[in-house]
Amino acid sequence: MQHQQDGPLALLAAGLALGGAVVQAIAAARLRRRGDRWSPLRDLSFTAGAVLLAAVALVAPPGGTFTSHMAQHLATGMVAPLLIVLGRPVTLALRSLPPGGRRRLLAVLRSRPVAALAYPPVAALLDVGGLWLLYRGPLFAAAHERAWLGALIHVHVFAAGLLFTAVVCALDPLPGRPGIVLRGAALVGAGAAHAVLARTLYAAPPPGTAFGARDLATAAELMYYGGDLVEIALAAVVGLRWYAASGRRLARESRRGAGREEPPASASYGQ
Repeated sequence: MQHQQDGPLALLAAGLALGGAVVQAIAAARLRRRGDRWSPLRDLSFTAGAVLLAAVALVAPPGGTFTSHMAQHLATGMVAPLLIVLGRPVTLALRSLPPGGRRRLLAVLRSRPVAALAYPPVAALLDVGGLWLLYRGPLFAAAHERAWLGALIHVHVFAAGLLFTAVVCALDPLPGRPGIVLRGAALVGAGAAHAVLARTLYAAPPPGTAFGARDLATAAELMYYGGDLVEIALAAVVGLRWYAASGRRLARESRRGAGREEPPASASYGQ
């Protein structure tokens, strides 16, 4: 597979990524103009993810052929999706769209296909299962010969990574509201499958390809350790979300308990 997409495809990918950042900025500015609060850190995170996507589409990462590809894979399928999800684009869209657009977006989010895709085991299978098919099957070698197939694979890697990250982090509204246990199990399972896949690349390159031993080992290490770092970041987001939700729940229960224990004013006067 090539380091980056060819000419027009690369420009199209970069343009779409940067266009998404512009749309995010406009929607956030609209919220602030009407007096709503929206953290600029979310805009910064989303923009960083979009710029990263544009950069890896236009410029080949340094290193050997397979190492460069693997850096692109990590950026496109793991790092950029995490940065974009931290920007909470769906929440921003729901808050900034007019009522008609909000209803249509909610109808999509509540549809059966989206609910099926947002089920954590399904999202994990689409993400890591696709990588196993790519690196342990004939797809990688075929994509090297067909630019259109390489472009489709890049789109899948990004879309599957974005879906999995959004489902695990659960920062934006999701159908079915999967619990932390199921999301955590999906993260652990996907992380283990990703690590095993990286280890197999130490021993053998994708079928139909040939890379130098150093290039292959460096790419496998990048996939293994880079994937671990992103998965630790995902686990941190999940843990912080659980901690914040637990704190809010305890605060609500404390307020309700205080309300029940406080005697009515008339009763205190009668004592």
